[in-house]
Amino acid sequence: MIREPLIFEISDKGKTPIRLPKLDVPAAPDPLTGAAVRAGIEGFPQVAESEVVRHFTRLSQANYCVDLGFYPLGSCTMKYNPKVNEKVAGMPAFTRTHPEAPEELVQGNLEVLKTAEELLCVIAGMDAFTLHPSAGAHGELTGMMLIQAALKARGNPRKIVLIPDSAHGTNPSSAHLCGYKVQEIKSDQRGMIDLEDLNRAMSEDVAALMVTNPNTLGVFEADICRIGEIVHAKGGFLYMDGANLNALTGVARPGDMKVDVLHVNLHKTFSTPHGGGGPGSGPVGIKKELIPFLPVPVVTRTKEGLVLDYNRPRTIGRVRSFCGNFGVVLRALAYILTLGPEGLKEIAQIAVLNANYIRKGLEGEYHLKYATPTLHECVFSDKLQQEHGIKNVDIAKRLIDFGLHPPTMSFPLIVHGALMIEPTETESRRDLDAFIDAMKTIAREAREKPDVLRAAPHATYVRRLDETTAAKKPILRWRPAE
Repeated sequence: MIREPLIFEISDKGKTPIRLPKLDVPAAPDPLTGAAVRAGIEGFPQVAESEVVRHFTRLSQANYCVDLGFYPLGSCTMKYNPKVNEKVAGMPAFTRTHPEAPEELVQGNLEVLKTAEELLCVIAGMDAFTLHPSAGAHGELTGMMLIQAALKARGNPRKIVLIPDSAHGTNPSSAHLCGYKVQEIKSDQRGMIDLEDLNRAMSEDVAALMVTNPNTLGVFEADICRIGEIVHAKGGFLYMDGANLNALTGVARPGDMKVDVLHVNLHKTFSTPHGGGGPGSGPVGIKKELIPFLPVPVVTRTKEGLVLDYNRPRTIGRVRSFCGNFGVVLRALAYILTLGPEGLKEIAQIAVLNANYIRKGLEGEYHLKYATPTLHECVFSDKLQQEHGIKNVDIAKRLIDFGLHPPTMSFPLIVHGALMIEPTETESRRDLDAFIDAMKTIAREAREKPDVLRAAPHATYVRRLDETTAAKKPILRWRPAE
């Protein structure tokens, strides 16, 4: 691959992308011409319009995206996004709606929100949903705030939240933000919650257990109903992180598993382009006891139509502006309505099939710490490759040379040197085979030519970066070499 220079490196003094006639009035700094910007930055690039356009076009062609290939990022569910969702979300009737418009003028928008809530209740088996949270972690925080409010109403907010050792890192953060202490629950040899450890830890000081199901190993918590009984027996709530709902849609419902609170990632399970910080949406589903505490406003059906209800004395208040990320909800609703009940079930079936196809294809080539059957994702480790001095980062960098995005690395923490792979349901067998073949080639290189992996990637604009120094001493302004 030919290295693309920096925009500063193709600069020539005196060039400008814009040339205007001389003014017959005194000149003033004009942000459109960039004069004010250039005056404040030493060495600001001076380039022609064609150079600017070609430079950024070449860079865009080097960018990896879901329209180019698949992202096997475990626990992230980076699936292909149907373009019909974008077409619906781009309809002027939606895009031109002002968020401060009166309710009578936005009945269509409110119907989108209410219908999405109702369908999520059916899919997840919950009694109510709020669409307000902006993403998964925000949904966790909202869910824990609802639990805390319900416990306060009972007379005791309690002190502790239990979290499995395989949990997402945002789980303990959400609990801490609500003022709770976090206590870790061990996994057993199956990669599931250790029931004996849970029984020992569960007390009347525990507000909730936060469980991911399927968990971050891709393993379904087979004892989930028993887990709920243990937590409920002491008056606690069972919270479920729904990041992996892709494995369950149309097949099993968290609300039927004794789950009291659930957050769902619309941008994962229900297909919205995401990554790099957004956009996201993390609706929270709840059982009846928690309904009075829902954040406001609540979209409510009345004889006169849909209204935004703020008159809720026990509410936890606002958790964000307006009613959530409307565009993401709209895309998700289009996805759900397009697929229907049978299509939603097929999501889970194919996601599980694809993940197990990869797992079977790589067995023996990479180490599996847990032999328990998995659903939508599988977690290998670099244990076999470390015998030749190769770590998971070397494997990930080498995958880039094959035109493939690396999987999630070093997570969950209970698998040292983890390679966490989730292909989702949108990948063809051809793409899965290409990934398996590349991973097998890399495993062979680790044994026969480890230096090739240590020097990877070989076909990118830049090679290995010093990520530690970059994080500690970032260079935010370009300076020419002395």
